Amino acid sequence: MTAELVRGQNHPLSQARLEIRVSAGTPIVAGATLGDEQGRIHGVEWVAHPGAPTLPGLEVSRQAAADHRLAVDLDALPEAVHRVSVLLALPIGAAGPTRFGAVPTPFVAVTGLDGTEVASYTINGLEAESAVVALELYRRQGAWKVRAVGQGYAGGLADLLTDQGLPQAHQLADGINEAVAQGMARSVPAPPPRTDGDRSRQTAAPALGPDQGGPAPQGAPGSVSPQPPSPYGTQTPGGPGQSAAQSDSYDIQAPGVPGRPAPQPPYQGGTGAGDPAQPSAPTSGGPIDYSHPRRQNAAPPPPPPTAPPAQPGQPAQPVAGDATGWSMDERLYNQVWGMFEDLARTTAAYRSAVDFADSRMEKELDQVLSDPRSRIGGQGDAAREAAQAKHGQLVNQARAALDRDIAQLTAEAEVVEPALPPAYARWDNPVWHGYRVPMEIPMALRLGDLHLPESEGLRIPMLVRLPLERGLWIDSGRGGSLDGSFTDSHDLGRLAMETAVAHAARLLAVYPAGEFTVHVIDPAGSGVQALAPLVQTGVLAAPPAVGAAGVTETLTRLTERVDLVQMAVRGGAPDSLPPGFDTSEQLLIVNDFPHGFDDRAVNQLRYLADEGPAVGVHLMMVADREEAAGYGPLLDPLWRSLLRLTPVPDDHLADPWVGHAWTYEPSFVPPGSHVLQQVLTQVAAARTKYQ
Repeated sequence: MTAELVRGQNHPLSQARLEIRVSAGTPIVAGATLGDEQGRIHGVEWVAHPGAPTLPGLEVSRQAAADHRLAVDLDALPEAVHRVSVLLALPIGAAGPTRFGAVPTPFVAVTGLDGTEVASYTINGLEAESAVVALELYRRQGAWKVRAVGQGYAGGLADLLTDQGLPQAHQLADGINEAVAQGMARSVPAPPPRTDGDRSRQTAAPALGPDQGGPAPQGAPGSVSPQPPSPYGTQTPGGPGQSAAQSDSYDIQAPGVPGRPAPQPPYQGGTGAGDPAQPSAPTSGGPIDYSHPRRQNAAPPPPPPTAPPAQPGQPAQPVAGDATGWSMDERLYNQVWGMFEDLARTTAAYRSAVDFADSRMEKELDQVLSDPRSRIGGQGDAAREAAQAKHGQLVNQARAALDRDIAQLTAEAEVVEPALPPAYARWDNPVWHGYRVPMEIPMALRLGDLHLPESEGLRIPMLVRLPLERGLWIDSGRGGSLDGSFTDSHDLGRLAMETAVAHAARLLAVYPAGEFTVHVIDPAGSGVQALAPLVQTGVLAAPPAVGAAGVTETLTRLTERVDLVQMAVRGGAPDSLPPGFDTSEQLLIVNDFPHGFDDRAVNQLRYLADEGPAVGVHLMMVADREEAAGYGPLLDPLWRSLLRLTPVPDDHLADPWVGHAWTYEPSFVPPGSHVLQQVLTQVAAARTKYQ
């Protein structure tokens, strides 16, 4: 079990290699300091920050982001180091909040490399502070411990570093803030070339993308596995999946990967000292290359389809499944991930180029206005017009590169979407009309679509890996509407329940017969209409539980199941479960929370959310967080453990590379379509034969 610390509490650490995961709900700067036995910092070289992210045994993020992962190897720290302090600060000069009291409560967790939480700390009580020492790892009598600190500083990083005894505190704080303001910490180069050649692409600029890379993606848009990056944050900010930004970031992982080269600016060069930097040749790498000349595998899978040869001067035509994989499903999964990655990078390149053009024009205008002789008359007007013309030229050049890449990705999406299997396809895809109950579990599941403001017409499937690594929270609160069109709580609650039913139906449809079971708790019976497809087709394990007695019985049965399976696994006898024990994956849909739930039921829900996924018990909450505010901070860990989805389009998901705010759109059955009933009827019939 995770130790949930309060301020001043400590907990022993049993392993040397750790990750420190930070979730703040808004972009923050993360860093760390190394201290001696008295906690004093010996110099700036003992501080890891976005401008200098790597120290022996320590690496922090290179950018300001809503979610971070800091890597710590206690055995690799210098002998003189007895304390590692984790620092969080709000960016200075950004158009964002300036005090922690105006942002969601930061959450910090110490985990093993496998993601298992050792200790966690919710930093409550911050108000005017703009920097905080979140926690510290300290050595005492040869053993390492973690302590929750939560010490805030209204004066920001400068006061924090001064308090830790750093003489150059103000200069270092200014350097960190300047690096973040200029975007130096946000520019992350492309991942190193993949030796298997699974997706040989060139994007429109120096790679500005996710903070994680790897030869073989372990998560897809929306998933939250440690490798590779995933927007929808962790099943964090994922992902598009585990995120989530759990700022809701896909679930949104943290910036900063050991061994990643230093970031490069989008433009380089200059005419001389004091001259503004001149743009070099366009940084765009040319059209996206859909060919894969380096595809090599020790034992090659069945050859994927190949694109017809391109005409001279024309880009190669995209082909569905043109990525590495041992099956078509795996190749399509990797291709969808590659599309998400490409869109994130080319958009980041465009935004970086626009930022550069804006800062360059501002600098040139400042130079004009600083000279009194040029403030009046034609000379000043001409200089301003020239600066604006250069700005327009740079922006137009960047937009042209972005439009070119978006056009090619759109062409690829038009080819890939019709070829997707049911688990990856939208409900309006004709593949559902030929649906048959599968014989094996697919790699991933589609939970909706993602897009960015610059590419409104391009939708990237949001895929999460199966089996689910975290539960789902369908937000029925009013804050879930991006355009504010849904203000009636009743309508939004109904739509949230319909979203939950659509996700549950998709899970039932992609699992083999008898390998997925759904339970429903509907205390007041308010979800009867939305639950009708599940109830009428007979795919539920039992009728929806209603009333206090139904809530208690269902939660007790599932928590006992988790306990039983855990005991069998920990005892090394997973095959010793009672005869007739249902070994299928279990999903509990909870509607209208917190109405009808007492304190014991709330604790059982938290237990299922934390311990259930590891033993095949998953939670899907349909709830408004504001309505549950009466429970206070007791429920904060519950919300953080779930991947938040909305029943209406909302930009609450962030990728882990550059922190793009991706707009999530849920996947609904088209109005008037009977495809959901047809699919569930086949599932029910297959289950009857299986039994």
